[in-house]
Amino acid sequence: MPLHSELAAVTDHIRERSRAHRAAYLAHVAVAKKANGTARARMSCTNLAHAIAAEPPSAKLMLRELRQPNIGIVSAYNDMLSAHQPLAAFPPIIKAAAQDAGATAQFAGGVPAMCDGVTQGQAGMELSLFSRDVIALSTAIALSHDVFDAALCLGVCDKIVPGLLIGALQFGHLPVIFVPAGPMTSGLSNDEKAKVRQLFAQGKVDRAALLEAESQAYHGPGTCTFYGTANSNQLLMEIMGLHLPGAAFVNPGTPLRDALTRAAAKRAAELARAGAAGVSLADIVDERAIVNAIVGLLATGGSTNHTIHLVAIARAAGIFIDWNDFDRLSRVVPLLARVYPNGSADVNHFHAAGGTAFVIRELLAAGLLHGDVQTVAGPGLAQQTREPVLQDGQLSWRDGPGASGDETVLRPAASAFSADGGLRLLTGNLGRAVIKVSAVKPQHRVVRAPAIVFNSQDDMLAAFQRGELEKDFVAVVRWQGPRANGMPELHKLTPALGVLQDKGFKVALVTDGRMSGASGKVPAAIHVSPECLAGGAIGNVRDGDIITLDAERGALHADVDAAVWAARTTPSLDLSANGIGLGRELFAHARASASTAETGASICFDPLAPPRQLKANSTPALTNE
Repeated sequence: MPLHSELAAVTDHIRERSRAHRAAYLAHVAVAKKANGTARARMSCTNLAHAIAAEPPSAKLMLRELRQPNIGIVSAYNDMLSAHQPLAAFPPIIKAAAQDAGATAQFAGGVPAMCDGVTQGQAGMELSLFSRDVIALSTAIALSHDVFDAALCLGVCDKIVPGLLIGALQFGHLPVIFVPAGPMTSGLSNDEKAKVRQLFAQGKVDRAALLEAESQAYHGPGTCTFYGTANSNQLLMEIMGLHLPGAAFVNPGTPLRDALTRAAAKRAAELARAGAAGVSLADIVDERAIVNAIVGLLATGGSTNHTIHLVAIARAAGIFIDWNDFDRLSRVVPLLARVYPNGSADVNHFHAAGGTAFVIRELLAAGLLHGDVQTVAGPGLAQQTREPVLQDGQLSWRDGPGASGDETVLRPAASAFSADGGLRLLTGNLGRAVIKVSAVKPQHRVVRAPAIVFNSQDDMLAAFQRGELEKDFVAVVRWQGPRANGMPELHKLTPALGVLQDKGFKVALVTDGRMSGASGKVPAAIHVSPECLAGGAIGNVRDGDIITLDAERGALHADVDAAVWAARTTPSLDLSANGIGLGRELFAHARASASTAETGASICFDPLAPPRQLKANSTPALTNE
């Protein structure tokens, strides 16, 4: 099937606007790729002795010989975070598999992994977005020892996979494979969990009932089973060709999961042996792969957080995308999946119905993916339409299902749930924002109502508890951008707004903060840019202003006389408390230097900086600003 014309046009526009930065990035990679032999062979004896001192005799002998590849393991393991607890078992599996493949593997370093589920609505959430760039920096430190010929990145959740990929892209000359842990088995249904949350918000059930429901939903090792940012990450790694085929949604602690982990180590060794002629991370993550990622996100109703993360990932590879690209692609990419919060199924149901292999096959057949890309499994995205199976204990791949196992969860492109991807760009005198409407019923997609302005989510929830919000209104929650307080998710507002919407009120949210991958049925214009602290027009809104949020026409507008609007200024607000407690004191530099949401909300990349050029006789730094 030829490429859809709009997919081709968007890709061409991205390639053209990225030309200088992408060329500079690839130049850095090319210099690093030219080196012959293992990375260890270029080290002094003293350096090498430090790097292998603690290895067992058999591994030390192989490392001293300087011939066989050495794989660096970068892991987000901790045992508080259910999605990453299974990763504790992975390094021994990887090391044994590498040895079987005639290679070695070393644990290069750990990266922090915080859980948005634990910090949701708490002060710690204000470090969540910045943790992505801390993870990128930590990944760079882990690999900076320069003794590795390939890398395996172990991570699953919200900021962790984007951070690992941003960091790994600075070592784009290496083969890199992402190794997931898989989702927990299904527990209490997402619909039942949401009902209990709304009852608690109304005071109709107590905290014990709420905790019991939450514990039945989040009950064991593995990723949370709703289709939030964590599971969106896994689909994106699959569709970008950075997973072995079908690895995303295999449950932890199963023979198939362990077999896939072993296979990733062996494949990394195989790719490393090819040296400069082989496929590296920079060969895989190009403009086509980034467009494929956007398409996959849209086709499955994935997390709005990726309108920030994918921008930052692309910039790390010298590629410039913006929300216009998401909006244009969303208009031609059909919605193929209904997974909570866009439906009642969870990711285990999605996987059983056909999962990533089915989605990728359907999109390829519709001309909505670039098929001529590289993947860690081999050339061509068709590699990712296969699914793994164990036969007599041996791992192999077969073609994924040609038909959906459950069309209430997963549909072919010809009978999609909707003709578009449900992610829209909103523009108007309030700035630019994004809205996810795939879970919003059509009758709720246009709201025109008076504004009620809040300076924090707690202010809005207090008003709800006082019974002051029993009416039509648009909640304008400002001072929530990256520079104000780290741009926390405001998902804590969803149950209250859902209650009011269910009562028949026209309600919506407008904010310069984030919601989350779990944002659902209430229309929410999020990531409003510029943010309030940066002089954004969201700071000009006053209580009673009529706000129009029109997701159908892509409009976000305060219906205020133009002269009155132009004369307004943002009221001052003391934000000093945002920098005190739970380590927030250490992130003042991050709040001060963070870029806008549409440029990735990054502290690592300056979107206006010229592409870095290599100087003669200089050591290349695989960093592109």
